Formats: sequence, C-alpha cells, structure tokens
Amino acid sequence: METKKILLVEDDPNFGSIMKSYLEMNDYQVVLKVDGKQGLSAFKVNLFDICILDVMMPEMDGFTLAREIKKVNSRVPFIFLTAKSLKSDMLEGFKTGADDYITKPFDSEVLLYKIAAILKRKSSSEQDTEVNEFRIGKFEFHYLLRTLSIAGEVQQLSPKEARLLRMLCTAKDGILIRKEALETIWGADNYFNGRSMDVFIAKLRKYLKADPGIEIVNIHGNGFRLIINP
Repeated sequence: METKKILLVEDDPNFGSIMKSYLEMNDYQVVLKVDGKQGLSAFKVNLFDICILDVMMPEMDGFTLAREIKKVNSRVPFIFLTAKSLKSDMLEGFKTGADDYITKPFDSEVLLYKIAAILKRKSSSEQDTEVNEFRIGKFEFHYLLRTLSIAGEVQQLSPKEARLLRMLCTAKDGILIRKEALETIWGADNYFNGRSMDVFIAKLRKYLKADPGIEIVNIHGNGFRLIINP
C-alpha cells in the first residue's frame, strides 16, 4: 500500500515535532513546517495527500494558507487545528473548504481516524470520476485497453505508456507535474527514473506524430503539457 504524505504546518515546534513523530509511527510520511509561508513553499514543490494546518501562525495564518493551497490544487483535503473554539472561526474554516476542524487539545487516535476517513472518501471520489476514454486530436485513446487509434491503425501501449498518456490527458490546468508523474508511475523522483520517463515521453511523441496538431511540450522546471492545435 502506498504511503500517504501529509503536510503538517504548526508553529509550536514541540507540539509539531510530537505530532510528526506520532503520524510517522502510524505509517504516514510527514513534512513539518513552522509557518504559513514555509508551508506554501513546501506544498508547491511536493505532492501531498492531505494537509493539517494550524490556524494561528506567523507570516501567514492557516485560513490564508488554505486558500493559497487550493489555488495550486483545489482537490487536496485539509484539516484545521486550533486552540480557539469560537463558532465564527469554525465557520470560517469550513467556508475555506476544510474537511474537518479540530480544537486543541484533542485525542491523537481520533485524529488518525479522521485522516483515514478523509483519505478513503477522497480515494472513492477520484475512482468514481475516472475517465478512461479520450479524444486526442484525430486519435482515440482507450486507457483500459491501452490502445491509441487513428484512421484504423491501432498502437498497443505498454502499461507505463498508457498511464503516462492518461496523466497528460487529465493533468490539472493542463500541466503534468514531472514529480507527480515520477512518483505515481515510477514510484520515486530520482535521476534514473527521470531519464526513463524522458524515453517514454519520446515514445508518446512518436506515436502521436501522425496528427501534426498534437504536441507534448516541456514546461521548463515543471513538467509537460499536451497541446492539441486545431
């Protein structure tokens, strides 16, 4: 089972360190940051399955951080942690799109169950909305059959080729983040997997060249974009 990655943003270093250790003991991978600006910077360069955000923080409060995070990825779930139990604050948290709002002190085991429930719900939602058939210019791409067809000609794709092409087709804002593809398909973002991915991108470009309106372009320092010109 793939280890889920949590962004934990908590300005109390002792409490944050204890929470990080506890979550890691329960098989989560945790990145801990101590203020909102650091948290946002970490979110922009890593892929997280869920975020746990303190509300009252220096540099950038949790509500502002959550709004900035949703500009980057509107689908990532998050939980607010706060010592304040005011109704107005809780309403503000849920208006921001929070999946839960927990007041300190809290039972750590309850937090674990809440995280698991949110991640399960997120996974089910993503499976329910999966698209498996795509029109790419003059091509028809069937992900489950791993076929790419044009004018009666059918190219059988390998499992990695099919997954990579599907990620290009479904990329948020049209950009497939290189790190995301490497971690999802190859299991890790490293030099050797990166070179392997470049080979697969080259193969997809070769398959798609029968339609001159299709391009897979490099987005420097970020990833790739599938462009379909009329």
